[in-house]
Amino acid sequence: MIKGYQQSVIRIYENIQEEEKRALKKRRSEIEKRDPRILDIENKIGKLCVELAISSMKDIDNRDEYINNLKSSITDLRVRKSEMLVTLGYSLNYLNLNYRCTKCKDTGFIGASKCTCYKQKLIQLHYKDSQLQELTRTNNFKSFDFTLYPIHKIGNEKDTPRKNIEKIYNRSLAYIDNFKSHSDNLLFYGNSGTGKTFLSTCIARELLDKGYLVVYKTSDELIKDLRDLKFNTNKFLEDLIFNCDLLVIDDLGSELITDFTRAELFNLLNKRLLTKRKMIISTNLTLEHLLQQYSERITSRLLGNFDINKFYCEDIRVSKNLNKIT
Repeated sequence: MIKGYQQSVIRIYENIQEEEKRALKKRRSEIEKRDPRILDIENKIGKLCVELAISSMKDIDNRDEYINNLKSSITDLRVRKSEMLVTLGYSLNYLNLNYRCTKCKDTGFIGASKCTCYKQKLIQLHYKDSQLQELTRTNNFKSFDFTLYPIHKIGNEKDTPRKNIEKIYNRSLAYIDNFKSHSDNLLFYGNSGTGKTFLSTCIARELLDKGYLVVYKTSDELIKDLRDLKFNTNKFLEDLIFNCDLLVIDDLGSELITDFTRAELFNLLNKRLLTKRKMIISTNLTLEHLLQQYSERITSRLLGNFDINKFYCEDIRVSKNLNKIT
């Protein structure tokens, strides 16, 4: 799917252009039936505009006067055309080609640079084809349930599970609200079933809806992609993983950990940190196990460049299932 995104975006623009051309043709046909003189005027304007362009490059007598007369004639015809359209109850631009993006005129590019609307369409395609679409269908802030977290303390933890998750929840909202102005990263760690993936996808959903490009990968999927990048040329996949606005890595530690895994993971973390590209990483590992399982280069970046958030409570998934039974 990733390799086909660029072609898919181009096809979207081609379809938009064709739709707008058909719509304009229909409007012109409508005007022709009501008052064909309007189209005659439009044709005259077109011919005069061509004459104006040619005359501006020709060496002719009294060229300035001739060009000014052409401009005046064009202006008069445009005014007349507009008056006739308004008289019939149409807008002044009724016979113009409508652009959904006036900046790039529905091409996706301004010169050699991609327009902002290109990124929006890329986000929509990625969202549609990624796991995020399915995950965010149920995992969103509206469905967040604080009552799943107990109000009694567990072990030596400072806060109750509910008080703790409320703090993490509020930090997450602030993370979203200030996303454009910060370069912070989040590390969610704790036992399985405590809401780490749920909250990660809640954040992803909000940022996608705000127009940011979010890529969600399980750690196992990510390593497979990094292996693909190492041994195959896939510039688009590389750009997606290394340059997306937010990379969510879920379940770090579940992948097969090898020297290759450690090297490529460090390379990814380091590049994104250097370029201030934001990340959210969730793991079932304790901080001690992270230190044991990964190299010092990786853990120093995880513990030194991420806002660390510990999740703790009983397995929420088990609690939900028990509630359904009872």
